[in-house]
Amino acid sequence: MATTLPPFPAADEKPLDTCVRLREIAPVVEVEFPGGVAAYLALTHNAVREILAGDNRTFLREPRHWPALYDGTIPDDWPLRAIVQGGHLSTKDGDDHRRLRGLVGKAFTPARVRALEPRIQHIIDSLLDDVAAGDGVVDLVPAFTEALPMWVICELFGVPAGERQRLRDWTATLLAHTTPPDVAFATQHSLQTYLHELVERKQREPGDDLTSGLVQARDEDDRLTTEELVGVLWLMLVAGHETTVHLLGYAIVALAQNPDQLALAKAGDRWADVVEETLRYRHSVMMTSFRFTAEDVTISGVRIPKGSAVGVVYQATGVDPEQYGETADRFDLTREQTGHLGFGHGPRYCIGAPLARLESRLALASLYRRFPGLRLAIDPDDIPYSPSFFTIGPLSLPVDLGAARP
Repeated sequence: MATTLPPFPAADEKPLDTCVRLREIAPVVEVEFPGGVAAYLALTHNAVREILAGDNRTFLREPRHWPALYDGTIPDDWPLRAIVQGGHLSTKDGDDHRRLRGLVGKAFTPARVRALEPRIQHIIDSLLDDVAAGDGVVDLVPAFTEALPMWVICELFGVPAGERQRLRDWTATLLAHTTPPDVAFATQHSLQTYLHELVERKQREPGDDLTSGLVQARDEDDRLTTEELVGVLWLMLVAGHETTVHLLGYAIVALAQNPDQLALAKAGDRWADVVEETLRYRHSVMMTSFRFTAEDVTISGVRIPKGSAVGVVYQATGVDPEQYGETADRFDLTREQTGHLGFGHGPRYCIGAPLARLESRLALASLYRRFPGLRLAIDPDDIPYSPSFFTIGPLSLPVDLGAARP
């Protein structure tokens, strides 16, 4: 369906630049997504926070609340259906969402995550041993920023090492807005089939992992159907690694571009501050999958009709000058953190926030301790980024390691 709305993403423009430009129009703007599909973008800190606070009430995630998906307005082969109608935890509302979140959340309490620190540190050290063995320029994305989150989340959920690359490839394909419709649907089918097989395997041969624990919860008191279990795994395995991959990548780029901030981090062991400032400055999530309005609603002065789709743009909120002042687009560890939305807000606050913070802090501290002379071997403007407006981050980070410490 053709519209006269501004396109998103815009041709020959970075998605963040598009969002900053659109923000000059209004805090919430209706745009045209690929395929001629109309939906809204929330672009300011206050607008996004208001929407997140309305989750499970004013804003819902179950796709049946978007009539355009079912009345013929949106084509059946629209490739983003594979994400929007994915049947995962983030498409549940109300009691269903609270029940499923409660089951998963028990595994991600701060205390349980802290207990993982020795194992995560061991994984980091093993990866950095391999990085140190490389000659000349090393690409940190496959060697480190991608490998670490995949290793940790897959180990937690009992995914064997030999099957992890398939998960990574499926994730990248599903989240890319350049993926053709037939490929997107085939990829979603392959991922769902694999997750069903994983559940069956853990039922036959349970282990000391979260998937086995969820299978047991399903079998003991019927609190979890197989489809719900697969939906939980879909979200945790995809979102549980993808966002941390790009968080690490953005941090390395920001530190390379701001050597004074790198010096501050090293001198004061301020790696936790690096993580928080990176979450604000360049969030891994450009835009979440859609929320749907349960009624007519007004957000930051903009009226949105009932049954509309709304995407919240995390990356734009972090550089909102109304929230962070004239230096919003400056990477600054000394900035007072005034409640950034890096892990969301309200009833859908990120379950994996403690794990992401721990992984990222340990990874960055270890990387720069091991390679104090590390520097980019590529112009920052030449770094390729993922073709996605859901999650976005560096696809390649060639670095010169300098002299390594033992």
